[in-house]
Amino acid sequence: MKGLLALGAAISSSAALAACGGGHSGSADTAAPSGGGATVAVKSLDGVGRVLVDSDGKALYTSDQEASGKLVCTSAACTSFWRPLTTSSAKPNAGAGAGKIGVVKRPDGTMQVAVDGRPLYTFAEDQPGKATGDGFSDNLGGHHFTWHAVRAGGTSSGGSSGRSGSGQDSGGGSSGSDYGY
Repeated sequence: MKGLLALGAAISSSAALAACGGGHSGSADTAAPSGGGATVAVKSLDGVGRVLVDSDGKALYTSDQEASGKLVCTSAACTSFWRPLTTSSAKPNAGAGAGKIGVVKRPDGTMQVAVDGRPLYTFAEDQPGKATGDGFSDNLGGHHFTWHAVRAGGTSSGGSSGRSGSGQDSGGGSSGSDYGY
Protein backbone atom coordinates (compact mmCIF):
# COMPACT_ATOMS: atom_id res chain seq x y z
CA MET A 1 0.00 0.00 0.00
CA LYS A 2 2.84 2.36 0.86
CA GLY A 3 4.35 1.80 -2.61
CA LEU A 4 1.05 2.68 -4.31
CA LEU A 5 0.77 5.89 -2.32
CA ALA A 6 4.32 6.89 -3.26
CA LEU A 7 3.64 6.11 -6.93
CA GLY A 8 0.43 8.15 -6.83
CA ALA A 9 2.25 11.10 -5.24
CA ALA A 10 5.00 10.94 -7.88
CA ILE A 11 2.46 10.92 -10.71
CA SER A 12 0.54 13.84 -9.15
CA SER A 13 3.73 15.85 -8.73
CA SER A 14 4.75 15.21 -12.33
CA ALA A 15 1.33 16.24 -13.62
CA ALA A 16 1.35 19.42 -11.52
CA LEU A 17 4.83 20.34 -12.69
CA ALA A 18 3.87 19.78 -16.32
CA ALA A 19 0.76 21.94 -15.86
CA CYS A 20 2.97 24.77 -14.54
CA GLY A 21 5.31 24.44 -17.48
CA GLY A 22 8.15 23.13 -15.35
CA GLY A 23 9.57 21.06 -18.18
CA HIS A 24 9.94 24.04 -20.51
CA SER A 25 13.54 25.10 -21.01
CA GLY A 26 12.93 28.34 -22.91
CA SER A 27 11.93 29.68 -26.27
CA ALA A 28 13.64 28.35 -29.35
CA ASP A 29 14.96 30.69 -32.01
CA THR A 30 12.27 29.95 -34.58
CA ALA A 31 10.76 32.34 -37.09
CA ALA A 32 8.92 35.19 -35.42
CA PRO A 33 5.62 36.59 -36.57
CA SER A 34 6.50 40.03 -35.15
CA GLY A 35 10.29 39.89 -35.17
CA GLY A 36 10.92 39.02 -38.82
CA GLY A 37 12.85 35.85 -37.93
CA ALA A 38 14.79 37.51 -35.11
CA THR A 39 15.50 35.71 -31.85
CA VAL A 40 15.03 39.09 -30.15
CA ALA A 41 12.93 41.98 -31.50
CA VAL A 42 11.68 45.33 -30.21
CA LYS A 43 7.98 45.90 -29.65
CA SER A 44 5.93 48.59 -27.92
CA LEU A 45 3.90 47.13 -25.03
CA ASP A 46 1.28 48.96 -22.97
CA GLY A 47 2.57 50.07 -19.60
CA VAL A 48 6.29 49.54 -20.30
CA GLY A 49 7.02 51.10 -23.69
CA ARG A 50 9.43 49.73 -26.30
CA VAL A 51 10.89 46.50 -24.92
CA LEU A 52 12.69 43.42 -26.16
CA VAL A 53 10.46 40.45 -27.02
CA ASP A 54 11.12 36.85 -28.04
CA SER A 55 10.01 35.28 -31.32
CA ASP A 56 6.51 34.73 -29.87
CA GLY A 57 6.12 38.39 -28.88
CA LYS A 58 6.62 37.74 -25.13
CA ALA A 59 8.43 40.43 -23.13
CA LEU A 60 12.01 39.65 -22.14
CA TYR A 61 13.32 40.22 -18.63
CA THR A 62 16.59 40.32 -16.78
CA SER A 63 17.17 40.25 -13.03
CA ASP A 64 19.19 42.70 -10.96
CA GLN A 65 21.04 39.72 -9.50
CA GLU A 66 22.40 38.68 -12.91
CA ALA A 67 23.51 42.17 -14.04
CA SER A 68 27.14 40.97 -14.03
CA GLY A 69 26.26 38.14 -16.43
CA LYS A 70 26.67 35.43 -13.77
CA LEU A 71 23.74 33.00 -13.95
CA VAL A 72 21.84 32.73 -10.67
CA CYS A 73 18.41 31.56 -11.92
CA THR A 74 19.42 27.92 -12.37
CA SER A 75 17.07 25.98 -10.06
CA ALA A 76 13.99 24.24 -11.44
CA ALA A 77 11.89 26.48 -9.20
CA CYS A 78 13.32 29.60 -10.83
CA THR A 79 13.30 28.40 -14.45
CA SER A 80 9.71 27.17 -14.20
CA PHE A 81 8.58 30.80 -13.76
CA TRP A 82 11.44 32.66 -15.45
CA ARG A 83 12.14 30.70 -18.61
CA PRO A 84 15.57 31.17 -20.15
CA LEU A 85 15.53 32.34 -23.77
CA THR A 86 17.76 29.72 -25.36
CA THR A 87 19.22 29.36 -28.82
CA SER A 88 21.28 26.88 -30.77
CA SER A 89 23.19 29.71 -32.43
CA ALA A 90 26.32 31.32 -30.99
CA LYS A 91 25.15 34.53 -32.69
CA PRO A 92 21.39 34.99 -32.18
CA ASN A 93 19.50 37.28 -34.57
CA ALA A 94 18.34 40.61 -33.22
CA GLY A 95 15.97 43.17 -34.64
CA ALA A 96 16.97 46.81 -35.07
CA GLY A 97 17.36 48.65 -31.78
CA ALA A 98 17.66 45.54 -29.61
CA GLY A 99 21.14 46.33 -28.27
CA LYS A 100 24.23 44.13 -28.09
CA ILE A 101 22.88 40.56 -28.24
CA GLY A 102 25.04 37.53 -27.45
CA VAL A 103 24.90 34.30 -25.47
CA VAL A 104 25.95 32.93 -22.09
CA LYS A 105 26.41 29.24 -21.38
CA ARG A 106 24.00 27.73 -18.82
CA PRO A 107 25.17 25.03 -16.38
CA ASP A 108 23.36 22.38 -18.47
CA GLY A 109 25.35 23.42 -21.56
CA THR A 110 22.53 25.24 -23.38
CA MET A 111 23.18 28.69 -24.79
CA GLN A 112 21.05 31.47 -23.29
CA VAL A 113 20.48 34.70 -25.17
CA ALA A 114 21.84 37.77 -23.35
CA VAL A 115 21.80 41.53 -23.89
CA ASP A 116 24.99 43.33 -22.89
CA GLY A 117 25.98 40.11 -21.08
CA ARG A 118 22.76 39.93 -19.00
CA PRO A 119 20.76 36.68 -19.49
CA LEU A 120 17.22 37.04 -20.90
CA TYR A 121 14.06 35.29 -19.67
CA THR A 122 10.33 35.21 -20.37
CA PHE A 123 7.81 35.16 -17.52
CA ALA A 124 5.47 32.15 -17.31
CA GLU A 125 2.44 34.34 -16.54
CA ASP A 126 2.91 36.61 -19.56
CA GLN A 127 1.01 36.37 -22.79
CA PRO A 128 2.42 37.76 -26.04
CA GLY A 129 2.13 41.55 -25.97
CA LYS A 130 1.93 41.77 -22.15
CA ALA A 131 4.67 42.47 -19.57
CA THR A 132 3.22 41.52 -16.19
CA GLY A 133 6.57 40.59 -14.58
CA ASP A 134 8.12 44.08 -14.72
CA GLY A 135 9.36 44.99 -11.24
CA PHE A 136 8.46 41.55 -9.85
CA SER A 137 10.41 40.29 -6.81
CA ASP A 138 10.61 36.69 -5.65
CA ASN A 139 12.74 34.18 -3.76
CA LEU A 140 13.56 31.06 -5.74
CA GLY A 141 16.30 28.46 -5.46
CA GLY A 142 17.71 30.18 -2.37
CA HIS A 143 18.10 33.55 -4.15
CA HIS A 144 16.14 36.80 -4.06
CA PHE A 145 15.38 38.24 -7.51
CA THR A 146 14.02 41.52 -8.83
CA TRP A 147 13.03 41.32 -12.50
CA HIS A 148 12.76 44.08 -15.12
CA ALA A 149 11.52 44.18 -18.69
CA VAL A 150 14.42 45.03 -20.99
CA ARG A 151 13.91 48.22 -22.96
CA ALA A 152 14.97 48.76 -26.55
CA GLY A 153 18.73 49.18 -26.65
CA GLY A 154 19.21 46.68 -23.81
CA THR A 155 18.57 48.84 -20.74
CA SER A 156 16.38 47.66 -17.84
CA SER A 157 13.05 49.34 -17.34
CA GLY A 158 13.46 49.82 -13.60
CA GLY A 159 10.08 48.12 -13.06
CA SER A 160 7.07 49.57 -11.37
CA SER A 161 4.58 46.78 -10.75
CA GLY A 162 5.72 46.16 -7.19
CA ARG A 163 4.37 42.60 -7.46
CA SER A 164 5.97 40.03 -5.29
CA GLY A 165 5.86 36.27 -5.51
CA SER A 166 5.96 34.02 -2.49
CA GLY A 167 7.97 31.45 -4.47
CA GLN A 168 10.11 30.75 -1.41
CA ASP A 169 11.93 27.48 -1.49
CA SER A 170 15.09 25.82 -0.39
CA GLY A 171 16.07 24.67 -3.86
CA GLY A 172 13.65 21.75 -4.01
CA GLY A 173 10.58 23.46 -5.37
CA SER A 174 8.41 26.53 -5.20
CA SER A 175 5.07 27.18 -3.61
CA GLY A 176 4.28 29.57 -6.45
CA SER A 177 1.08 30.68 -4.69
CA ASP A 178 1.33 34.24 -6.00
CA TYR A 179 2.02 33.05 -9.53
CA GLY A 180 -1.51 31.76 -10.14
CA TYR A 181 -0.60 28.05 -10.41
